[in-house]
Amino acid sequence: MKPTFLNREQPLLTVMIQTETPENAIRTIHRAIPEGADAFGLQTCKLLHEYRNEKTYRRIFEEMEDRPSYVTNYRSRANAGADDDTIAGGLILAARAGGTLIDVMGDLYARHPEELTDDARAIDRQKKLIDTLHGYGAEVLMSSHVLKYTPAERVLEIAQAQAERGADVIKIVTGAEDDMQQAENLKIVAMLKKELKKPFLYLSGGKCEVLRRVGPMLGCCMWLCVYEHDEMSTKSQPLLRKVKAIRDNFSD
Repeated sequence: MKPTFLNREQPLLTVMIQTETPENAIRTIHRAIPEGADAFGLQTCKLLHEYRNEKTYRRIFEEMEDRPSYVTNYRSRANAGADDDTIAGGLILAARAGGTLIDVMGDLYARHPEELTDDARAIDRQKKLIDTLHGYGAEVLMSSHVLKYTPAERVLEIAQAQAERGADVIKIVTGAEDDMQQAENLKIVAMLKKELKKPFLYLSGGKCEVLRRVGPMLGCCMWLCVYEHDEMSTKSQPLLRKVKAIRDNFSD
């Protein structure tokens, strides 16, 4: 049975991998599987250019065994200076290599401050790209990194727009700078769980990041975590062993 991020009974412990070489990626995979990793996230924009090919991706995905892969290809690192057509091509390459869940930025083809373009031509191109990715058997996540506190009404608008463009999984990253904003974000998770018919990942940056640890227990479809914190990892992403303890002991 093909790995999937959809219709899961419990949130997945998804270990994010940010590295320049496939050897380091595979080393992380081999260390994280015994620690309980359910899935892996490969951030391809961090790989050196010589490793960004179908053969290398297939090799990395095979080492994940029966676990699904979440693939991003953002505008940073090795993609600095690349146009969005090139970035989209990288997503298609990952899907062709067997990537499970492909991350399409919400402002692909037309940059937007909230990472959700309102340009009609860009939206049409996004829909066609999503159709292409689905054609390779991939699932699609659309991401909007707003990176600031955002009221519930706007969060829901972003989520619904992503769903209308064909995304299978919704991802929105806002922010919280104090306890009041953090409390509102927790309420937003409940709202999304009620209003959306698709799995979603709602995260918060800023000073208050409790969502990264408890959001999946309230309705988010996965944790984005790391096996360890090194020079390339996202420091706000919690350690696998810590969030696994949260999940395993939540109902006790």
